[in-house]
Amino acid sequence: MFARIFQVALKPGQADSYARAIEQKVIPILQKFSGFRDEIAMVSADGKQGAAISFWDRQEDAESYERAGYADVRKALEPFMAGAPELHRYRVTTSTVHEPAAKG
Repeated sequence: MFARIFQVALKPGQADSYARAIEQKVIPILQKFSGFRDEIAMVSADGKQGAAISFWDRQEDAESYERAGYADVRKALEPFMAGAPELHRYRVTTSTVHEPAAKG
């Protein structure tokens, strides 16, 4: 399994709108892509930071989304972002929620 972590500073007062956009706009985009498993979105307690973790069956699935869908996600979230997001990519090695892909 593979994970993409998206982190961004939020504009003041935009935490709830960011969270709503993830639910209403971003998740439907992600669901169109093969290999998408789950999305976990978070907002910091002070409302200044947003983060989201998407889980994918394979690295290739995440890369396909990144090429064909990530621009639409950025566009949907741009009104709430106070700067450029950071993106990190990881191979999932352990999870109590998701079963990592078999090694091979």
